[in-house]
Amino acid sequence: MHLPDYKEARSRDKRTYNRINFTLDKNIEKKYVGKKYHVKTYGCQMNEHDSENICAMLEALGFTKTDDYLDADLVILNTCSIRENAHNKAFGMLGRLKHLKNEKKDLLIGLCGCMAQERSVVDEILKDYKFVNFVFGTHNLYELPKIIDKAVEENKQQIEVYSREGDLVEGLPVIRSNSYKAYVNIIYGCDKFCTYCIVPYTRGRERSRKKEDILEEVNELVKDGYKEVTLLGQNVNAYGKDLYEDYNMGDLLEDIAKLDIPRVRFMTSHPWDFTDKMIEVIGKYPNIMPSVHLPVQSGSSKILKLMGRRYTRESYLELFHKIKDTVPGVTISTDIIVGFPGETEEDFLETMSLVEECRFDNAFTFIFSEREGTPACKLEDNTSLKEKEERLQRLNEVVNSIFLEKNKALVGKTLKVLVEGTSEKKDMYFGYSETNKLINFTSDKDILCGDIVDVEITDAKTWSLDGKRI
Repeated sequence: MHLPDYKEARSRDKRTYNRINFTLDKNIEKKYVGKKYHVKTYGCQMNEHDSENICAMLEALGFTKTDDYLDADLVILNTCSIRENAHNKAFGMLGRLKHLKNEKKDLLIGLCGCMAQERSVVDEILKDYKFVNFVFGTHNLYELPKIIDKAVEENKQQIEVYSREGDLVEGLPVIRSNSYKAYVNIIYGCDKFCTYCIVPYTRGRERSRKKEDILEEVNELVKDGYKEVTLLGQNVNAYGKDLYEDYNMGDLLEDIAKLDIPRVRFMTSHPWDFTDKMIEVIGKYPNIMPSVHLPVQSGSSKILKLMGRRYTRESYLELFHKIKDTVPGVTISTDIIVGFPGETEEDFLETMSLVEECRFDNAFTFIFSEREGTPACKLEDNTSLKEKEERLQRLNEVVNSIFLEKNKALVGKTLKVLVEGTSEKKDMYFGYSETNKLINFTSDKDILCGDIVDVEITDAKTWSLDGKRI
């Protein structure tokens, strides 16, 4: 049994890691033919990509996928710990699975992802959720096949969560959920330690994949006909800092752009590591999408310092305008936290004024969610929940009005759309523009998912656009 330890997880010493290739024990390959699995994913795009690896490993063991957890012989919850809401949803699902296991005694239940890296979560499972068969963390995803087999053979709860990241594993099998858009991990972990964030504890220090491995993966996706890749990391902008002296995120973006894949995206960015080289490359290559996610979190330098964000309001605005001035037609989205401990009305108004100046194309807004073990938990908080909710409502009214105004300005324009499927609206398709706008549109001719088509915008809503193919 291995239990998570925040003190150990916080360590950022100069340990080296090895590059190893994933191998599956031949003794358990296809051992579970005839069994069905269901994977439920919470949280970010990296979790979604981890689930693609999980599904592939399960199918290598012989399991087949079912979309109905009630029909499954194995259920795995791939969890998120960023906010309390995702945490509560996962435990709610465990409650439903407990009732299901009363009916299906042989049902296997597993929990993984960022919640598994929290000691309080593991302690709660050990105490009150003994029906959970296994728990594994973010650092040993590749050990899933042997963890499952051990849980079956020993008929005993397996807790295998490492707080220190190990080797960087290449060659994990993957079953991609999409045949024209793909996620590609380029860096794992984060060294920023924002005071409110649990990710550096759950995902470990920053570890970059070798550029050759990344470029080979993207090149294979190009050969397989993929139209879009999204480069993933907790802080993609830090790519290469731990591995190379003279090769960074800007260089990697340029090399990937030269592979001629139609669309390249990346997330998530930390403003601290956003370099001039990155801005230059994004502006230079038309297949790097002019859509940047640039979390600001607060417009108050005082609150940013309390958050440990390592930049000021002024330096963020300088970077924002530099991107706007350099990349033609770029759209910028952001994250904003309302009600951080110590935030006064004056601090909140600074956030509002920054929003008015930046006029973001999208914003993910949240009330501060306390995460156990982070420094922000120890900060004095004198603002009531009611006041925080009122601030969030005021903020959303402003950002939503900006979204609608900017979308209305697109009516009559023609945008290139990557088709993703048929819309919930009758006889309509949907897809995303180069600037990541959701577009529902009609077409006189049948089209295929993965096609990139020209769409004239005919109507604008706050969160989406309507149009017709031309």
